[in-house]
Amino acid sequence: QNAKLALEVSSRGYVMESGEITLEGDAASLLDDPKVRAAYLGEAA
Repeated sequence: QNAKLALEVSSRGYVMESGEITLEGDAASLLDDPKVRAAYLGEAA
């Protein structure tokens, strides 16, 4: 799974934790979200 690539080619994205959607929005905003970057893109918070 490549979250960065998926968000780069998508218009919207959803973040699921324990089977529940915890965050959703346009893909560009999710790529810029520090929590998403740290948890799913391997960057320091």
